[in-house]
Amino acid sequence: MSDFPVIIHHNPACGTSRNVVAIAQAAGYTPEIVAYLDAGWTRPQLLALFAAAGLTPRTALRETKSPAAELGLLEEGVTSEAILAAMLEHPVLVNRPIVATPKGVKLCRPSEMVLELLDKRPTEAVYKEDGELVWAPE
Repeated sequence: MSDFPVIIHHNPACGTSRNVVAIAQAAGYTPEIVAYLDAGWTRPQLLALFAAAGLTPRTALRETKSPAAELGLLEEGVTSEAILAAMLEHPVLVNRPIVATPKGVKLCRPSEMVLELLDKRPTEAVYKEDGELVWAPE
């Protein structure tokens, strides 16, 4: 583990998540990748991540490309506890990527938000998969 660990809760099928990994790597980090779709979540883990990132289960809920609507989680009046329970059963419901470094924890959407959590910057220009420039050295 480096002196400045970068932990990315990553979904390899997500372009934003892949962009975050690429930005961290371009800045010289070898991020620890947490494949949460495979590993799942624990209740204490999610509660700690949400608290550190200033999120609630509702604000961390992935509403599109997830079973949120089918599970009735987008309806008014659904409690945080119900959303959290669904996230534990269906890990894909948690929006991503969530990144943790010594500078804090954030849901990094858009992907360039990860730069706020790093203590060094990429040395070369970094582009998102769609070609949009994310970072250019001055």
